[in-house]
Amino acid sequence: MFTSEAVIDAVQNGKKTFVNTFVTNEAVKEAMVNFVDTQAEYTKKAVKVGQDTAAVLASEMVKTMQQATKFDYSKFGEGIMKAYQTTQKPAKGA
Repeated sequence: MFTSEAVIDAVQNGKKTFVNTFVTNEAVKEAMVNFVDTQAEYTKKAVKVGQDTAAVLASEMVKTMQQATKFDYSKFGEGIMKAYQTTQKPAKGA
């Protein structure tokens, strides 16, 4: 299976091959290859940050769901029943 870095490297190597094949001026060729290398480095960093962010978001979502399932519904129901019963008692002297 392809990783994001392998895909980025494949695309950038294709660009460098194109430059090396069709650009004849050595100074221009060197500048363009340097640009492609810098572009690859930036893209890899951007993808890494995106993947790390997605992993943290997923982890926090799982933690939140686990905390939500720990809610004690029976205790909540008992509290509601107690509150309901106290409001249903007849007033003294009535």
